[in-house]
Amino acid sequence: QAQLVESGGGLVQPGGSLRLSCAGSGFNLDYYAVGWFRRAPGKEREAVACISSFDGSTYAADSVKGRFAISRDRAQNTVYLQMNSLRPEDTGDYYCAAGSQLRRPVQTMCATYNFNDWGQGTQVTVSS
Repeated sequence: QAQLVESGGGLVQPGGSLRLSCAGSGFNLDYYAVGWFRRAPGKEREAVACISSFDGSTYAADSVKGRFAISRDRAQNTVYLQMNSLRPEDTGDYYCAAGSQLRRPVQTMCATYNFNDWGQGTQVTVSS
């Protein structure tokens, strides 16, 4: 059964770093745009960052730009989200998702309704 498996969440102090991993099991992530999304307590799920299936171009939400970076390791069939300078407002459940990009630019692609396959999520808590 094809699925996405996230890992790497946990508890970290403000200013710290975490790296989340999204591994594809049963399907090849090379053919999909992959995004990271999060749901903070009491809020809607929002896009964090996405990476193109075409050229590796990336998009990051303004709230994380300069602090978070998405990358792809094709050999490992895995997409990463490197999170630096974490803040308490980054706390939430983080999900990766895969979707068919078609010909859309990655910044247009990066919305929840464009993604069909979702992982189970991993929790990130930023607190002192």
